[in-house]
Amino acid sequence: MNCNEQRDSSYVSPDELRNTTRAVRPKDAATLIIVRGGGKEPRVLMGKRAASHKFMPNKFVFPGGKVDPADSRIVPPHDLHPQVMKRLRRGCSEVRARALALAAIRETYEETGLIVGEPHTHTIKTRSRHWADFLQHDVNPRLDVLHLIARAITPPYRDRRFDARFFMVDAEHIQGEVHERPQGSGELLDLHWVGLSKAQEMDQLPHITRAVLQELERRLREGAGPETPGPFVLVRNGKSVIESI
Repeated sequence: MNCNEQRDSSYVSPDELRNTTRAVRPKDAATLIIVRGGGKEPRVLMGKRAASHKFMPNKFVFPGGKVDPADSRIVPPHDLHPQVMKRLRRGCSEVRARALALAAIRETYEETGLIVGEPHTHTIKTRSRHWADFLQHDVNPRLDVLHLIARAITPPYRDRRFDARFFMVDAEHIQGEVHERPQGSGELLDLHWVGLSKAQEMDQLPHITRAVLQELERRLREGAGPETPGPFVLVRNGKSVIESI
């Protein structure tokens, strides 16, 4: 590796494995991959994490973030697809499964300003400041259109670890204008829609993001439904393992 190249934050060296005795417990997180058709090839919304971020700085990623306690208290009119719920519940409770999906939608709104939801149902009431901005648009988060395509746990012995679920949704479920360059909180820079082939050629991609893009391409090519399993990437006994979720 070039000494001037920034190390991928998912990389774990043998020295780190030997010198650390206790791994940091991963926090639940969720990511939303918005797929937009209508062009020569599908496009996905991606942004660049700022250099000041301690987790994956300067890397191109999808919108997403940590689960907030308020995500467990929101009950939208339309729930997760039964098969998506079933697959999520292999690693958590039903309430937590729903919270993961809601976190993906909320974080996407906070980082991009895009609202994934439904405007034709009675708006949910909440005291959560995290959801107040989203719900002020009289749009409820919509879970039944989400597909679960992957799960990944940051390797042990990193200062920050996440147990992330990757959801996919079609851009047709965005309420309001679908901007070419969405505006959000500033946590993600250079937000734009990227063709799948170009996205996979980016230099500043975390390994897991590249793997998820490949899984996304496969699912779109094969017309995979919500019941279709996806990869679960983790480290066990110091070795990278890919299971099914």
